Amino acid sequence: MSNDKKSRFAVFFGNRGFFPASLQADARREMGDVLAALGHETLMMDEQATRYGAVETVAEGEAYANFLRENRGKFDGVILCLPNFGDETGAVAALKDAGVPILVQAYPDEPDKMAPELRRDAFCGKFSVMDVFCQYGVAFTALTPHTVHPKSDKFAANVDYFDRMCRVVSGLNEMVVGAIGARTTAFKTVRIDELALQKHGITMETFDLSDVFARMNALDDSDDKVKAKADRLREYTSWADVPRNAFDTLVRLGVAIDDLVEECSLDAVAIRCWIEMQQQLGISPCVLLSEMNDRGVVAACEVDVGNAVAMYALSRASGEVATCLDWNNNYGEEDNKCIVFHCGSAPAAMMTAKGKITDHAILLNAVGKGCSYGCNVGRIAPTDMTFGSLMTEDGQLKFYLGQGRITDDPIAADFFGCAGVAEIEDLQDVLQTIGYMGHRHHVSVTPSHVLDPTAEALAKYIGAEVTIV
Repeated sequence: MSNDKKSRFAVFFGNRGFFPASLQADARREMGDVLAALGHETLMMDEQATRYGAVETVAEGEAYANFLRENRGKFDGVILCLPNFGDETGAVAALKDAGVPILVQAYPDEPDKMAPELRRDAFCGKFSVMDVFCQYGVAFTALTPHTVHPKSDKFAANVDYFDRMCRVVSGLNEMVVGAIGARTTAFKTVRIDELALQKHGITMETFDLSDVFARMNALDDSDDKVKAKADRLREYTSWADVPRNAFDTLVRLGVAIDDLVEECSLDAVAIRCWIEMQQQLGISPCVLLSEMNDRGVVAACEVDVGNAVAMYALSRASGEVATCLDWNNNYGEEDNKCIVFHCGSAPAAMMTAKGKITDHAILLNAVGKGCSYGCNVGRIAPTDMTFGSLMTEDGQLKFYLGQGRITDDPIAADFFGCAGVAEIEDLQDVLQTIGYMGHRHHVSVTPSHVLDPTAEALAKYIGAEVTIV
């Protein structure tokens, strides 16, 4: 499952009838060509459906609204293009029930083309559309500069932002997350409200570990899926010194989880990863989560559904992988740095090198040596990052989001698991904010800086509370 597929846009053209028709014809051609060059498919109402295929009157707006209804599910956002002043009444009639994010774009005037038969006045018209959308409660996005030509680099940057935002919205509006196993008994911090998730368009499906174990036992080593999974895992990381029975068990568990993902169309999973896995199977599933994350199937540990959702949102925005880490250790006396870590669920794409499978150096104290192979040990590669987390409270989704970077600072060789040093401006204040809000010890991370489109998507279009830290 890839999270980097670009959004498909419906394009709306606003009109004021006393402006020249050539402005509409040029905009229709330019917008289609530019968006195609940026990798986006588009939907445009037939130019014969109204005057120039644009919208000015309420009747024309209703025609466009019907066009959107007929194509429901085929577009992720609407770009509202104003080649001239446009008409706010027609725009609201057309888009009040669009159900997707709306980007308002206005053409700039040229200083040497200001005669009545040449000027656009879209600078002014954009305010009118925004004003009436506010009056009607229509959510929309307006980016800088206030007017921008479709052929400009600034418009390309706006489209990139809008695309990332639309991917978050479309992903979460239809998201299905699987909770595999009961909440890890000792971790009340990962409690989640299913109904709050559902109210915001996110479906949570639950599965018992006994079903997963039964699926594993029903598999045969000669099964093609088992052979393919074994080949994939051998290639994915280093298995030196890992007992054969542990490897075989992990292969079967990987197939069982993949089957659940496929059968139930899961976008993400959160798995109860201890201590039944170690006591009954003699393995830790960390490497399986790592491999799933590496191919774009979001996987969180410790049944942290909230961070599975946060990971998915971040990966949709970045178009890259994501991982779930612990806020784990201070980094000496450096107030703006800390160590983030987990036992081995980080994807290979975020690691400095291929990992190595080990026994669980911490859990073996509880379950015994040799009973918890599966931790994918290594280091997280330096990168810009966006981070965040989700909890539910009083029926609401509450996210925090922030940005920073993973540095190349050294971590002791005997530090267990997969870890990196995070550098975040005013980190001590960030940690205070997170702690006082009651957020969990986990944090979701994706490479690159995508805080702004993620925050706008979650707050404006999903209806979540978002705190920027």
